[in-house]
Amino acid sequence: MALLSVCSNTFLVIGKFTIGSIVGSVSIISEAIHSCMDMVASGIALFAVRTAELPPDEEHPYGHGRIENVSSMIESLLILLAGAWILYESIHKLFHPEPIQQIWLGVGIMLVSSLVNLFVARGLFKIGRKMNSAALLGDAWHLMTDIWTSAGVMAGLFCIWLGGLLMPNIQLTFLDPVAGIVVALMIIRTGVNLLVESANQLMDEHLPPEEEELIKNHLLELKPKIRGYHKMKSRRVGNKRYIEFHLKVDGNMSVTEVHNLSHHIQEVIEEHLPNCSVSIHFEPCEECIGECKKHCALTPEERVQGMFWKL
Repeated sequence: MALLSVCSNTFLVIGKFTIGSIVGSVSIISEAIHSCMDMVASGIALFAVRTAELPPDEEHPYGHGRIENVSSMIESLLILLAGAWILYESIHKLFHPEPIQQIWLGVGIMLVSSLVNLFVARGLFKIGRKMNSAALLGDAWHLMTDIWTSAGVMAGLFCIWLGGLLMPNIQLTFLDPVAGIVVALMIIRTGVNLLVESANQLMDEHLPPEEEELIKNHLLELKPKIRGYHKMKSRRVGNKRYIEFHLKVDGNMSVTEVHNLSHHIQEVIEEHLPNCSVSIHFEPCEECIGECKKHCALTPEERVQGMFWKL
């Protein structure tokens, strides 16, 4: 799918630059620059996804998944660069307007661009979410900004064409650079959001609250084998989740029982959250203190009566 994104963006870059030069529209040429950034970003995403799939080796014992987060950050910087360039060119054209010709060509290439990118972006979102791929999702959001901006440029060109028919004495060519400015601001906003998200993942931000809550609920469902947990940590590297916590169990459990319980917990979590690496530190449940008491699986009555210690 990433390869299809590269090919489609190559086609759109050539088409937009050609039509933009014929029509003389800064918004279309700005869109061509945007698509050029998309093409570079898609190439980076393709490289990142293929590299992330490589198995762990001696130099990278935890695999190569982090490259997806780096790829996503590079894509966000490219988005910001494209937005800044488009903003500069649009403001310049606003104060130095030029006539626009054959507007229907511009509307046509923007329509084609929107439809092609919509098809590719939907595919990238579907596969990216299935694989938990930051690179593919970043590429999909990159294409979504192209859809929005192409629609904005198309609307501006259509207004200029319609105004020329209904009000030939009024010049509406200023709408072209105005559309370019709106495009640039939307691109910059998307770039900033993607940059923040990428930076958070590189800094080992914890998993989304709903995913952590899912893990906690499944742990508590394993009562009475599990009596509580604490010191839970989580992070995401590429498409892989890393989860670790301390687990309170009956101190009389055998090594085999603890081993089997560990595998069972791993299976339960992976059933709902694929690509997980779960690390568990087992502790005997002897007294309720600190954070352990906060996440205890026992009721207050059970803790007082010590009924589970008699099992």
